[in-house]
Amino acid sequence: MRVQFVLQEIWIGLRRNLTMTISLIITVAIAMALFGTGLLIRAEVSASKSYWQDKIEVSIFLCAKTSSNPACQGQDVTEEQRKQLEQKLKGMSEVSEVTYESRQEAYQRFKERYAGSPGFVESTREGDIPDSFRVKLKNAEEYKSVAQAVQPSPGVDTVINEQEILDRFFGILNALQWGALVIALIQVVASVLLVGNTVRLSAFNRRRETGIMRLVGASNTYIQLPFILEGAIAGLIGGLFASILLVMSKFLLLDKLAADIQLIAGLGWGQVFSVIVVSICFGVLLCALASFMTLRRYLRI
Repeated sequence: MRVQFVLQEIWIGLRRNLTMTISLIITVAIAMALFGTGLLIRAEVSASKSYWQDKIEVSIFLCAKTSSNPACQGQDVTEEQRKQLEQKLKGMSEVSEVTYESRQEAYQRFKERYAGSPGFVESTREGDIPDSFRVKLKNAEEYKSVAQAVQPSPGVDTVINEQEILDRFFGILNALQWGALVIALIQVVASVLLVGNTVRLSAFNRRRETGIMRLVGASNTYIQLPFILEGAIAGLIGGLFASILLVMSKFLLLDKLAADIQLIAGLGWGQVFSVIVVSICFGVLLCALASFMTLRRYLRI
């Protein structure tokens, strides 16, 4: 097989259908960028869940004069109530660790955590965050039994499970992921249609050359290869543009989320490059396969 002839035919096909080729590249770039973004968000959620899995705690806030819970009767928790609750927690088989946090300690931790938001810190005064017990469970799924046992105890205001907060937050990220993948699927369909039209138009413009090649005994593979490679090259270029968009997504979306929202673990470049490679390969394979199927389905060459 003459490589020079195949390359020449590829260049002729791309040049004759320049407008449709550019449209195809743009469509593939957008589709692969959205597809890759969906994969990046999925990797972000998985990494964040793994990071927080052994750090999830149950926060048991104790009564204070400012509590809205009628059971507190507008009074601070007594020392006796606090000690009884601590003994009860330490005696539960579901609990692996119990840590008491005073109002002063809670306020200091709050200031350290939100040091980047001075306005938020200034609006909160010491004492606004009540005393609490931070409880680690042996199994996060056992939260309900612990909450049901602790909530009626004297001196308890509210019981908050961080797992529920994380689940709601990760649910939002999962919705974004599926939204990106659905839009990517629509773009993939558009890409397949564009590939089919581009290949059909290219084959029609070169029907005379392909007819001569058939007469001189050229095989189907030899005749079809330039058309398939045209689609693959367009997919490759689109995938390269998509990789630029994915790098921008990491800087402008994922890194900003990780910096602004402490629930998100940072995503490493290794995972980003893996997604880029998958997106490029998928774009090339998609366009090459669409070209091949179009030639078999619609054209007789």
